[in-house]
Amino acid sequence: MQKNLGFSGRSDAIRAGIRSFVAEEKQKEDLSGNVNAILLVVHNDEYDNQVNGIKHSYEDLITTHLHSKIEGDKCMELFMLKGEAGSVSSITKDFQINKRMDTVKLVTL
Repeated sequence: MQKNLGFSGRSDAIRAGIRSFVAEEKQKEDLSGNVNAILLVVHNDEYDNQVNGIKHSYEDLITTHLHSKIEGDKCMELFMLKGEAGSVSSITKDFQINKRMDTVKLVTL
């Protein structure tokens, strides 16, 4: 992976990963007011009920929800969010702390 991404060594790849993580966390901390965002969640289909449990807690925040099978047992959830920054951060954190979610990415618009 380090060669494919053009890193000269593992340390460079690790530093880049840490910088990316810190930048994402800072972006979430800096959110304020009303925001529009996209939340991407990838998980095994056996955990659909956990996704639905979180989703139902934030129905007032979710304007659009797309569910798609992406490969094998994997599912992708795409949430369009509109609302208070604190709520956007909360739904993101609820998915991130759930160990059954493979990927959780927030993009603010």
